[in-house]
Amino acid sequence: MTDELAADAARPVPPSPRPRRAVLLSLFAGFAVFAYVLDQLTKLWVTSSMVEGERIPVLPPVLHWYFIRNSGAAFSIGENVTWVFSIIMAAVAIAILLQVRKLGSIWWSLALGLLLGGALGNLTDRLFREPSFGMGHVVDFIQLPNFAIFNIADSAVVSAVAVICILTLRGISIDGTRLTAGKEKSADA
Repeated sequence: MTDELAADAARPVPPSPRPRRAVLLSLFAGFAVFAYVLDQLTKLWVTSSMVEGERIPVLPPVLHWYFIRNSGAAFSIGENVTWVFSIIMAAVAIAILLQVRKLGSIWWSLALGLLLGGALGNLTDRLFREPSFGMGHVVDFIQLPNFAIFNIADSAVVSAVAVICILTLRGISIDGTRLTAGKEKSADA
């Protein structure tokens, strides 16, 4: 029996296999649901406990809750074409769902989950908030000095884009392979 143990110990350990598909899909779905639910709950809290235009110091002068409704994109760009943002967000959500079948990386699962949750959070506002279907104004409430007022969905999207940029710079593809000098290797992500 000791010879068998010695033989097993002498064998090289194969590299860890890529994460199982079920784990990746669960992470993707979990981060999407987390971002979406947190976004919607915080917006519900803001709309039910604050008056539009109200500003509450949280960590002055760095952080305030400042309730506004934004008909445009970041920095209120495109206020007169709100319906375009609804179409773009719906297209982004569909594109993300089409990419999920390629997932082979934990970090890509996290990034695409956050991206989907954020896109759906703001799309929900566009579809179901006043003034009308598809042209609703997004609830924003997080204010930092010298920056646009934003919400949790926006934070999820920006975080996802940052992770995607890092993965891209490191050469890690959505399928989990690492691109190096014209070759593909399995990445540990």
